[in-house]
Amino acid sequence: MEETKRYLQSFLFQNKIDIPKSKESLFEDFISDETNSAAVKIIKEKQKLIMDNWKLKNRIDDIMQHSFFLPNGTVNKEYESKIDFIKLGWEDIIFYEIENLEETGLYFDTAEKLLFGIPKRSGDLKIKFRFKIEGEAEEVLLNEKIVTLIINPDPKSLWKNIESDPNAPFSKEDNVAVSAVFLDKNIVVASKRGRSHANVGSFREDDFAFRNFEASGWSVLAVSDGAGSAALSRKGSKLACDAIIDYFETHLNTEVWSKFEELALNYHVKKDLESIQKANDFVSTNLSKAAHFVNQKIAEFATEQGEELKNFHATLIFTLVKKYDFGYAILSFGVGDCPINLINKDLTEVSLINLIDAGEFGGGTRFITMPEIFQNENFSSRFGFKIVDDFSYLVLMTDGIYDPKFEVEANLEKIEKWKAFLSDLKGDNAEKAKVDFERDNAAIATQLSNWMDFWSPGNHDDRTLAIIY
Repeated sequence: MEETKRYLQSFLFQNKIDIPKSKESLFEDFISDETNSAAVKIIKEKQKLIMDNWKLKNRIDDIMQHSFFLPNGTVNKEYESKIDFIKLGWEDIIFYEIENLEETGLYFDTAEKLLFGIPKRSGDLKIKFRFKIEGEAEEVLLNEKIVTLIINPDPKSLWKNIESDPNAPFSKEDNVAVSAVFLDKNIVVASKRGRSHANVGSFREDDFAFRNFEASGWSVLAVSDGAGSAALSRKGSKLACDAIIDYFETHLNTEVWSKFEELALNYHVKKDLESIQKANDFVSTNLSKAAHFVNQKIAEFATEQGEELKNFHATLIFTLVKKYDFGYAILSFGVGDCPINLINKDLTEVSLINLIDAGEFGGGTRFITMPEIFQNENFSSRFGFKIVDDFSYLVLMTDGIYDPKFEVEANLEKIEKWKAFLSDLKGDNAEKAKVDFERDNAAIATQLSNWMDFWSPGNHDDRTLAIIY
């Protein structure tokens, strides 16, 4: 009764009606009237309903107006984003669902509030977030909030893959991958045209060659990277690799190399300075002849073609390997910025067995086509010689692999970097591309070639990777 009295007093006051003392008795009778009490009750209930409805509408509008952004995704790249209702202040949402995900490659886990999947198409996806908040009647329609999810294009799709002209002078295959036997081990090599070349239909400038010489027991592997600024470097790199094979095919005579076996054995047994020096001198003398041979072969070809030698600029690394009773003799040479690395049998040590032109010889890439490298006082440092009981991997690569995977020369001598690299090769990568190094794996060349499609922003050069395992 008292509440009804206060309400009516307030109501009459709002309508500028006072209750004089002379009318107080009449007012008491008025508020005692059950009809008036019931009317006040109904009015207050309606007011409460209006207030509740307003609060709901206002709350729904707050959520609708709430700026909410989902992290951007990328086509063909795994996406996952949790919608955290607590952080968003949406704890009063009692039911929700997401629509418009059909054919996007994305899914929504309602229990985990997780949007996930692999986006299939780029653009601004308009995702419909349908929800109901606490206090809304069961039968009302769900509220709908449109959330924009930006899916960026797969950067790979922005690059063209224009085949090079097979009828152009010195044309070569855009991609090559092979596997074979190398000594008592296996070898797998893949050489892939870089995206920068594929985008304009130009040629792969890398090259490689290897050969087992059964008569002498030696095997040789050469890798070359044609200079991007040289118009005919694709031919220069091929000439460099082929010339190495040609040289050792005709110069691995028994008389000369039997002396090496004696030096290598002394080196292995004594490991004193004298035997080390003699072995190194032999390696330097004989491998320098091979390097000179390559230089001359390319120079002769350039003259025949009426071209300048610099148009054939190419780096060159090669390794000559033979297995003896006392271990593997590994000889190496390198000019340019391509590394040769040897990883021991139990994967605890790695050696960079050539000096690459990014450190001591830094200041500009060197090429086998540069006559001045043979007059440089550090020329002998370009040769390497090792005898090891065994090894797990002997790896040669061009900078198309070295730059994105190792970044700097110092990392080439860190075993943890190589363990990460080997894990990457074995499938620990974004693309889940895997190379199975089982010896009877006939698909290994294809696997390596596929692995070499890895994406690395800014690294679109030719890629050549040769692994003896």
